[in-house]
Amino acid sequence: MFRIRSRRALSAVAVAAALPLVLTACGMNDADAGSDKSSSPSAAQDPAQDDTANTQASGPFGSACASVPKEGAGSFEGMGKDPVATAASNNPALSTLVSAVKKAGLVDTLNSAQDITVFAPTNDAFAKIPKADLDKVLNDKATLTKILTYHVVGQKLTPKQLESGSFETLQKGTVTTTGSGESYEVNGASNVVCGNVPTANATVYIVDTVLMPPK
Repeated sequence: MFRIRSRRALSAVAVAAALPLVLTACGMNDADAGSDKSSSPSAAQDPAQDDTANTQASGPFGSACASVPKEGAGSFEGMGKDPVATAASNNPALSTLVSAVKKAGLVDTLNSAQDITVFAPTNDAFAKIPKADLDKVLNDKATLTKILTYHVVGQKLTPKQLESGSFETLQKGTVTTTGSGESYEVNGASNVVCGNVPTANATVYIVDTVLMPPK
């Protein structure tokens, strides 16, 4: 009888000793379960998706961006390291613009400016102008300067600001912008074909038509 009672007593003691451990383990599991719910895959993915969306919205966009070199000084990364006139000189699609900027003596002006936006016409944009007229402009420094400075706004513009905006240029005229998403127009006639391109001192919107200041 003594042995039986002793065994029963020992069993009771063992159960009593084990019970808190079991309860503790259950509590930990419940806490873990609650933690798992708060960090479920769907909940965890949303911020990541938001970050990706924000990154895409703040980076370069547009059909002509595909022709930008992937590496080197003319790539988006390379252009981001140089001031705007230098950065443009490394982009083959902007060679006519760069030549015009040099003729007007504006390289240092653009490179030393801070926090500006440049609407940069492509070579094809300049090709829309009759050759005789273009040659005349390129050889008239005063007129050329007026046209080129009309493409520069004295602040960095985001795509959001371009949705519906009116901005004073360095030429003292005004450009108007409209659009949304990845589709924007300047002055209702010039389309942004590669936008929101960062350089060391400017944001560049490459456009398909040269902007002409009002007379």
